[in-house]
Amino acid sequence: MPEPFYITTPIYYVNARPHLGHAYTTIAADAVCRFNRMEKRETFFLTGTDEHGDKIATSAEKMDLTPQAYADRISAMFRDLWPRLGIEFDFFVRTTDDFHIRVVQDILDRLHKSGDIYFSDYSGSYCYGCERFLTSREIVDGKCPDHGTQPATLKESNYFFKMSRYQDWLIDHIKKNPDFITPKHYRNEALGFLKEPLEDLCVSRPRKRLTWGIPLPFDGDYVTYVWFDALCNYISALGYPDDARFKKFWPQARHIVAKDILKPHGIYWPIMLKAAGIPLFQNLHVHGFWNIDRAKMSKSVGNVVNPEKMAGRYGADAFRFYLMRDMSFGLDSSFSEKALVMRVNTDLANDLGNLFSRVLAMTRKYFGGKVPGGAHEAEPDLSLEADALKAADDFAAAMRGLEFHKGLMAIWAFIGKMNKYVDAQAPWVLAKNESDREKLETVIGNLLEGLRVISGLIYPVMPETAGRMQRGLGIDKGGSFYHFDVIRKWGALSPGASLGETPALFPRIEGDKKKKKSPGKPAAKKASNDPPGEVTLDDFLKIDLRTAVVTHAEKIPKAKKLLKLTVDCGEERTIVAGIAESVSPEEIKGKRIVIAANLKPAKLMGVMSQGMLLAAHDEAGLSVATFEKNVKPGVRVK
Repeated sequence: MPEPFYITTPIYYVNARPHLGHAYTTIAADAVCRFNRMEKRETFFLTGTDEHGDKIATSAEKMDLTPQAYADRISAMFRDLWPRLGIEFDFFVRTTDDFHIRVVQDILDRLHKSGDIYFSDYSGSYCYGCERFLTSREIVDGKCPDHGTQPATLKESNYFFKMSRYQDWLIDHIKKNPDFITPKHYRNEALGFLKEPLEDLCVSRPRKRLTWGIPLPFDGDYVTYVWFDALCNYISALGYPDDARFKKFWPQARHIVAKDILKPHGIYWPIMLKAAGIPLFQNLHVHGFWNIDRAKMSKSVGNVVNPEKMAGRYGADAFRFYLMRDMSFGLDSSFSEKALVMRVNTDLANDLGNLFSRVLAMTRKYFGGKVPGGAHEAEPDLSLEADALKAADDFAAAMRGLEFHKGLMAIWAFIGKMNKYVDAQAPWVLAKNESDREKLETVIGNLLEGLRVISGLIYPVMPETAGRMQRGLGIDKGGSFYHFDVIRKWGALSPGASLGETPALFPRIEGDKKKKKSPGKPAAKKASNDPPGEVTLDDFLKIDLRTAVVTHAEKIPKAKKLLKLTVDCGEERTIVAGIAESVSPEEIKGKRIVIAANLKPAKLMGVMSQGMLLAAHDEAGLSVATFEKNVKPGVRVK
């Protein structure tokens, strides 16, 4: 049996609403957890909220609330948001939970009795924003670099944890375990911190200055400082020390955090565990920051991204896909709503969505919506099996290293090969000859199997879409179809099984079109020959241009300019074209034309048009763009 898998996010401080950074960390943890379930591991996914400290008490006072009532309100925002982003956690911990308070006090008491916590006077520069004393190395131009404020000079007596006692041990542990902190540059950063003498950690605040905290078990005049409280959540939520869940999952713990809390998780936490005699976690995975259009995200600037609004506008799966695809884990990335829309329209709508709808439409047309046989018996030149298995292997390798973007690139490389396979095999041509019936079965069977593999591989990042695809493929076997051994079993679809409904996975997102109304009819203007503005290749690739054969043409009654065309573009479509004054139905029939295949359908004179043909118009009249050679229908024009 595979080892259990325990994944955590940081617990989020309840001084503000959830933002993009919180969403990224939690979606990443959810994707990793789902991936490990694909490998048949028993998983446990923890998230939660950090609810003690100066900021919470101050914010509550401003809102005329008790600290507990304020924490309840903000914590609920986090807990309620995660399911809306497709996140399935196993437990939501709060530092105000009674069981957590007991664990924190137990560990503090143990370390105090062992001599690792001592009482001392301290004078230094205190940042109220950070809720801690700053070292001279941390102060830049007399100010806290994170808050831009001048620290206060503060002298008080507090309790301290002897981190310095364990510095050499931690250096040795990190060096002997190269995957303890990943990616590598954050491991090096942690070792850089440890090159300087490690100062002991203040673990308390006087109760006369801070009342909202966990009381020290050995001195009621003091409360616990935030990190000794917050970090213990990772074991308190498992029922430390005696619960079976703790014994099963803790040795397999992996933490995912942002780079701004590397030091508490990479230095304070392992030393706390060592001093308490608790086994260390397996790995600390550190990611970078999301900037907004290349500027730092800031409430004062007003560029904070609301993840709930993004998911509501574009769908949770599209939002998840963009975040996982556009950040290289460990590095900073720039969030752009324009880039998100481009990902949806190109990767999701054009590449995946069009492939899914085309293959299922051809299955309905040629096989009555039943899965044909022959996928597992295909000749090597007709089989997609090797490409599918490579995609699965590359995806798995990337996900094990938290390289989400590479995992998705592996899937989309396979999607690209499938789209080329459709064009090369031309099922619409095979369907015309009874002698090609067996080959047609093999081609469609391979395409359906390829879609099945894709539906399984996208599950960690796009769970809702995975389910919709599998229902469209007629799969109704629960979670087993997401397991890697099933994904890799080529020919798993049952011949003769019926397809389900074919959903539109990702409709294209159209830009806002602002129409100005004129009080009178404008005079007709001569078409300008000035070239339009430049577009990028990505903009051009948004238009799905395909070859098509006109199989039938007729005039539309009461419409002098319009022809109704029936075309074969890999599937049968109806197109309404404004060419009747220049081209007759007889002239256009049989022509091999170019159509824009992914335009939003529109009804013209009572006829639903499912595309647009390309033509040019000048003083000499109208000319339809055609091909001299017999190009196959449905081939993409590039």
